[in-house]
Amino acid sequence: MNKVALITGATRGIGRQIALTLAQEGYDIAINYRTENDELEETKKIIEERNVKCLAVQGDVSNYDDCERFVKEVIDKFGTIDVLVNNAGITKDTLLMRMKKEDFEQVIDVNLVGTFNVTKNVVTYMMKARTGRIINISSVVGIAGNAGQANYSASKAGIIGFTKSLAKELASRNILVNAVAPGFIETSMTDVLKDEIKEEIAKSIPLKRMGTTEDVAKVVKFLASEDSSYITGQVIHVDGGMLM
Repeated sequence: MNKVALITGATRGIGRQIALTLAQEGYDIAINYRTENDELEETKKIIEERNVKCLAVQGDVSNYDDCERFVKEVIDKFGTIDVLVNNAGITKDTLLMRMKKEDFEQVIDVNLVGTFNVTKNVVTYMMKARTGRIINISSVVGIAGNAGQANYSASKAGIIGFTKSLAKELASRNILVNAVAPGFIETSMTDVLKDEIKEEIAKSIPLKRMGTTEDVAKVVKFLASEDSSYITGQVIHVDGGMLM
């Protein structure tokens, strides 16, 4: 019987690549999405071409009732959740002086409260099974901060504190909890940047390039595997050496 991975925000970017990478490793996949989009059916099709099952579950991670419902849908379909990847996230970047209260709250609600909402519902099943992996996608800006991203940085810093606390709570049940902190990764979010800005970013990174979604997904694959069985409460940077 295949292991089961639930990935939130999994129809594009980093989340999509994580879903495809874990499917390649033989996991049955549950992909969570908030709204219908063109990438959903394509992602599901590619996953199923890897001879594993795929369930798409709609739900807004910032809504606790939604999370309770779609986690139950995954359990009803697969009977278990072995790996949870909390990836869903949004940005609403601007300087604090211009930031609206609702822009701060919405980013916290999706990125941080959403991580709580999904994890709270999944942990119940993992504790009964006395095993599991929880992998939270944070960011280097949750460690270093970034001008114009007070809301996003606060949410990603919160995820790190949440990860470490949960790792201590769940270690006795053989549930490992870690975070991955990507740096500048090539996604649709960075595609909108001008080439000269991308070049400047690349120059500031010791490895002299932006990362790929595959770079992040490979680290998630490792943390989901038995090879990481003595690692918990850690934050792994995937940033080309940006933060040292």
